[in-house]
Amino acid sequence: MFAVSTYFTVSLLFWYMGLIPDLAVMRDRAKSKIRQIAYGIFSLGWTGSNRHWSNYEKAYLLLAGLSTPLVLSVHSIVSFDFAVSQLPGWHTTIFPPYFVAGAVFSGFGMVLTLMLPMRKVCHLEEIITVRHIELMGKVILATGSIVGYAYGMEFFIAWYSGNPYEKFVFMQNRAADPFILGPLWGVEPAPYWWAYWTMVSCNVICPQLFWFKKVRTNMWIVFVISIFVNIGMWFERFVIIVTSLHRDYMPSNWAYYSPTWVDIWQFVGTFGLFMTLFLLFMRFLPTIAIGEVKGVTPQADPHHPMGGAKGGHH
Repeated sequence: MFAVSTYFTVSLLFWYMGLIPDLAVMRDRAKSKIRQIAYGIFSLGWTGSNRHWSNYEKAYLLLAGLSTPLVLSVHSIVSFDFAVSQLPGWHTTIFPPYFVAGAVFSGFGMVLTLMLPMRKVCHLEEIITVRHIELMGKVILATGSIVGYAYGMEFFIAWYSGNPYEKFVFMQNRAADPFILGPLWGVEPAPYWWAYWTMVSCNVICPQLFWFKKVRTNMWIVFVISIFVNIGMWFERFVIIVTSLHRDYMPSNWAYYSPTWVDIWQFVGTFGLFMTLFLLFMRFLPTIAIGEVKGVTPQADPHHPMGGAKGGHH
């Protein structure tokens, strides 16, 4: 509770802090009195003075510094919820780095899924450049490879431990399919083998396409791969939770779990809720932090022909 609530609070403050200069611009340009008051309250009396910018940059740097270790700590602590249990499939020391890599991997995938359509619809090609997307593809490739290594290491740990229950969870309850591994190992196919191999295909095999520059610079292919990353990471959660629990050691638990219509529609509803909030954000708040973009443009350099004292008023 403390890890997630602290992470949420710092992330919310970091996000809000970045909006303040642009909210002040929207306050000054607002046509209606209601918008002027609303943006005025949330811009906290921002005037753009030197003192305001100085305090803003210090606070922003401080929150960025807090957020970075929190990324590592929160996902490690969440992974301990699984790792400290005695349940086969969960009781493993690889979980903290594995969850951190998976969080970065799925986070970048989700950002690309939302950013690429927004970039096209809102004509932001000059601000969100191909280079940005290419670098994000490289991060997905690196973290996807770490996640793939973790999948392989889980099998090694199960085999090396000599624990029959660990072996059962990985070899018979997750990976054994009716076509290759099941017959090879001489075991019955796992009921959720398709979920396991969907996870592996989406999280390990698909990102390997990012080795090629032509793939990283093709927006349609990047968008499709980002959706596969999201699907794969959803199935990772499904595999970790369901395939470790659905065949317990009580005879009454041997009926396989299958989602009800309530589970399915509740899941579908979360998409609607998220997209509503995302579209409201795009409609009423600045989608690009112009206060930050302005600082990295060539014109911000005092020695640039269009910047500094000569061209500052253009």
